[in-house]
Amino acid sequence: MNVKSVEKQEKSTVELIIEVGREEFEAAIEKVYKKQRSKINVPGFRKGKAPRKIIEGMYGASVFYEDAINELYPEAYATAVDQEKLDVVAWPKVEIQEVSADGFTFKAIVTVRPEVKLGQYKEITAPKAEPAVTEEDIANELKPYIARATRMVTVEREAQNGDTVVIDFEGFKDGVPFAGGKAEGHELELGSGSFIPGFEDQLVGTKAGDEKEVNVTFPEEYPEESLAGAPTVFKVKVHEVKEKQEPTLDDEFAKDVSEFDTLEALKKDLADKLMARREENAKKTFESAVLEQVVHNMEVEIPDAMVEYEADQLVNNYAQRIQAQGIPFENYLKMMGMTMDQMRLQAAESATHQIQSDLALAAVAAAEGIEASDEDVAAEIKNLAEQYKLTEEQVRSAINVDDLKKDICRKKAAEVIFSTAKVGPVATEEKTEG
Repeated sequence: MNVKSVEKQEKSTVELIIEVGREEFEAAIEKVYKKQRSKINVPGFRKGKAPRKIIEGMYGASVFYEDAINELYPEAYATAVDQEKLDVVAWPKVEIQEVSADGFTFKAIVTVRPEVKLGQYKEITAPKAEPAVTEEDIANELKPYIARATRMVTVEREAQNGDTVVIDFEGFKDGVPFAGGKAEGHELELGSGSFIPGFEDQLVGTKAGDEKEVNVTFPEEYPEESLAGAPTVFKVKVHEVKEKQEPTLDDEFAKDVSEFDTLEALKKDLADKLMARREENAKKTFESAVLEQVVHNMEVEIPDAMVEYEADQLVNNYAQRIQAQGIPFENYLKMMGMTMDQMRLQAAESATHQIQSDLALAAVAAAEGIEASDEDVAAEIKNLAEQYKLTEEQVRSAINVDDLKKDICRKKAAEVIFSTAKVGPVATEEKTEG
């Protein structure tokens, strides 16, 4: 392999002209021949026994060239990139230029990491929320505990919204029972919206022992086509009406639902945890605002190919997570009402934001002379091993150490930025946080 020329072009691209010589090409052709000869029929020879020269005579001297080139060019490209010390950030565009028995030459248009001109990155001012926890917040935090301790009690009165009715029902379309339309002892919370629209409303006011015909029309978008948009009648018998009985909020309640002996201790614990979450949210929001300013202050032209590559990685990783749950990605997109192009466009926005942040942090690391030591790498591997419950050897075999070093440098750069940042005008915290 020989790099014939290296030419820097616009938009962070480099043109490489790479030459692969006769000896390497001949070895690859011979390798391809041995792989493929068993698949080639040659009159007068048993399958797989025809000499290479005979096959080339029948199909042309270049019969194995394409596969031999495909064997060689990826490694030749990778070697050239290492030799020229190029920081590649996207797939190359490859074009074969010349091919003969003496070898081949190809052109690779390579997208490299763009140059960044840093602006101000120290002593950045950004707003930061001052978290608070109110009595209303604590009451909201208590709701899951109250729900767990709430009991359903049978009542002798007419059903109201919020009550649960125990019913038998059978559905009819055009006077004929339909599949899946029958159940006994079914518990239905009125007002929950968990049944066909209009069904629950017609059971408000019923009581134990009542029998009622409920008339409803199935939604047009109902999955079962035979019922979609169809008027139906349900014959319903009410067996019980139950209401929710919430617990008294006292020390006994706290003992029942937590490890605390008093209600005040439980409330304090909930308040402390909520405050910690809100403080962490405020910190992350502040740091994000600071980093956004660092990105805004820098000058860089991000190549389209870099964004496309990162967006493809995001989509592919997301698709793998969805498919790991047993859902074909095409089906997922249909459920979400999205096309693949829309998904890629959405991913491109996220990719652009991530690339901007990474470029800014890498540039700060370079400006500050930040490096990742062997001790830093060892500590990070130990943390990853503990986090994912793996051995350190398993982590080392699963990661790219160079990528890990870059991550460490970016983290150190972030510390430089955030440690000098200043808090500006206080932002009002949204109640939904935490």
